[in-house]
Amino acid sequence: MALFFSSLLALGPAFWLGWQVVDSVRAQLGSAYARDTVLLKREQVAGLLSRELALSLRQARSEATRQWLLAEDDPQARATFWREAASFRQDFASRAFSITPAQSLNYYFQSDDKPGTEPLERLRPDAEKDSWFFNTLKSERPYNINVDVNHQVGATRVWINVLVRDAGRALGSVGASLDLGELTRRLVSDVAPGQQVLIVNRSGAIQIDRDLARIALNSGTQSQAARDHTIEALLDSPADIQAVRTALARAEAEPGSAQVVNVNIRGVPELLASAYIPDLDWHVVSTLDLRVAPLLRLDTLVGPLIAIGLLGLGLFLGIALSVERLILAPLRQLKRSAQAIADGHYEVTLPAPRADEIGDLTRAFGTMASQVRGHTESLEREVQARTRELEQANRDMAQAHRAISDSIDYARLIQRAILPDRQLEEQLGSEHFVLWQPRDVVGGDFYVFRTSAEGELLGVVDCAGHGVPGALMTMLARSAIDHALEEVGLTDPATLLHRIDASIRSMLVAADIPRTIATTMDVGLVHIDRQALRARFAGAKVSLFRSDGRTVEEIKPGRRALNETRRGQYENVEFELSAGTSYYLVTDGFLDQAGGEHGFGFGNQRFAELVREHAALPPGQQREAFVSALRRYQGGFAQRDDITVMCFRVDQGPKASQPQE
Repeated sequence: MALFFSSLLALGPAFWLGWQVVDSVRAQLGSAYARDTVLLKREQVAGLLSRELALSLRQARSEATRQWLLAEDDPQARATFWREAASFRQDFASRAFSITPAQSLNYYFQSDDKPGTEPLERLRPDAEKDSWFFNTLKSERPYNINVDVNHQVGATRVWINVLVRDAGRALGSVGASLDLGELTRRLVSDVAPGQQVLIVNRSGAIQIDRDLARIALNSGTQSQAARDHTIEALLDSPADIQAVRTALARAEAEPGSAQVVNVNIRGVPELLASAYIPDLDWHVVSTLDLRVAPLLRLDTLVGPLIAIGLLGLGLFLGIALSVERLILAPLRQLKRSAQAIADGHYEVTLPAPRADEIGDLTRAFGTMASQVRGHTESLEREVQARTRELEQANRDMAQAHRAISDSIDYARLIQRAILPDRQLEEQLGSEHFVLWQPRDVVGGDFYVFRTSAEGELLGVVDCAGHGVPGALMTMLARSAIDHALEEVGLTDPATLLHRIDASIRSMLVAADIPRTIATTMDVGLVHIDRQALRARFAGAKVSLFRSDGRTVEEIKPGRRALNETRRGQYENVEFELSAGTSYYLVTDGFLDQAGGEHGFGFGNQRFAELVREHAALPPGQQREAFVSALRRYQGGFAQRDDITVMCFRVDQGPKASQPQE
């Protein structure tokens, strides 16, 4: 009697369990069927439209298409385009395509029924029916797929609109189109009872459905569609809407998969499956009513399920007791021990020793716990020691950094002290400006100014390198210039360059500096004779520019820098000084500065144009213009080299001057 009543008590849960199993199997079969269906329809739609899209993209990239859109009235370009377009049309599945130039807004459509090459109409920005084209032009996407009715063509079609661009400018749109009815027939064929298939875009607007009234026309070129024409209008609750949105988002994240969710559609619980087509930016959506779909016949499974359930129950009870005693209980104890070790407690209680796999695992776990304890203690000691070493290294590094920074700042003051700013201001005043901008704290550029009874000497020097090495080279260069001036005076710039070159070579030979180290110098020198209103220029890779605001002339220097392997030849160029003319010496740091759209150097031509535009301004205003122009061109690019520009004018008569350094 006890066994009998126990069986009766077990019968109810067994039947319930069997029903749950069957219902779960049916749900799994339904989910698999919905998933397979939506993936199949995805491949069918993608196979057709992706081919049309690929051909449309090729036609948009065609040089004949671009040339005709640039010159629509050019007979030759027109003939070439329509000849090539005929070939593309033969490859399109619908043997039809459309094209609209952005300049003329003429709408062309060609098919077997409409083989002409004249425009069907002219699109208008204020016409709602033409909004698809103007939305396409404003879009940053290269193409869109739009379902819309075209009254000129007389059909509702799926239109592929591909933008044709030239140097980033939209020239128009071109693309194939497919009959909506044909696509709909392919979509709804071969589906089970209780199943519907439709296509929506990323925002949920319905693109293809057997109920044409629910299609959101012209939504492919718009960000949103009316809610009555979206998939959300079919759902019963906000929870269902959120579930579908999540499924669509997951399908977009995993384009090769199908996402399935349970929703209520007009009060009926159904499975909704979605698969994403990245190229088309469309979702294929399938809904399946499990009550109607013939997935599983329950009457054939009741008996076997009951027998399997009863047998399974008996086996489960016997196995469960054995597994609990032999495996699960020892494993739970090992788990508690592992958690204790994770919390930092290494004294743990292990299961009793056994001569089986659990016993081997217990012994291995005990050995591991001992080793982890030893390694942890050793590692903590090592970390403490390394932490102390790192803190000391950081302190030493900070102290060294302060010492280096102090030294470089002191070097900057010394380098600044050798620049003749005060002498230039006293002698030239408002007739000059100097733009001196080292790349680093110190640099390899400097400028010179000397006066005597014989006139004035101005010059710029660009030593190889920048930063500290460049600054050290400026010391050698300054010494060589002083030595040359003492020997030959300041009236002959070419002789000065030869003498400076010889001095630098002798200094570096005596210092035994390897030739692999860059020690060259670019120099430009100008001697001014205010009495005679004449000047004499000589340069080593530094040009002299002069301009009266109308024309610009570049006086070329010697082609070799000082201290190059092969000695350069330097000659004086004499010319008269004119009132209202500005003269410029500039190092290559300004001319080579990267900037603009492509990161090219500023260049001599752009510099000459800058000189011509501002030469008539007072030097002080010129300096501001040069700085602003360089900053605009440089943009986000880093400064490449030291920059020096020296400008002077001779707008006054001779000045009483004392020899200066």
